[in-house]
Amino acid sequence: MGLLLAFAFILSYIEMLLPLQVGIPGVKLGLANLAVLLCMYLLDHRSAFLLTVSKAILTGFLFGNLSMIIYSLAGALLSFLVMLFMKKSSKFHIPVISALGGVAHNIGQLLVAYLVIDTYAIIYYVPVLLISGLLTGVLIGITVALVLPYLRKFVMRGRTI
Repeated sequence: MGLLLAFAFILSYIEMLLPLQVGIPGVKLGLANLAVLLCMYLLDHRSAFLLTVSKAILTGFLFGNLSMIIYSLAGALLSFLVMLFMKKSSKFHIPVISALGGVAHNIGQLLVAYLVIDTYAIIYYVPVLLISGLLTGVLIGITVALVLPYLRKFVMRGRTI
């Protein structure tokens, strides 16, 4: 768990350094979700939940502020619930689960933004955020699907991650 949390921190830091400017607030790659998905598939859903909450709160303190924590936590929790439900159904592949998790993350953040801003003007952000969540989610999911078999072999040999 400690290594996965450290991995999430490193990915959050890398993402913060990457100049991704699309003109829409909230569009990010979601690299730290790699750690959450790996945790969900290598460990269990309780550990993944703990990692999700810890990542949102601690990276918010390290790289942001209270506002960032609230937005991040809302998106992360909705994303986690969607991915958990889909994983438990056993009908979806990892890239699909990740893609819908990315969309759910952006929806969670949009809901918080609506509550904070209290205007319907936020609706203009919806298409871009949903498309970006879908695309980045697919890329994260493909990456996890490619790496997961190797990590499972490593863990099955009696080593820890």
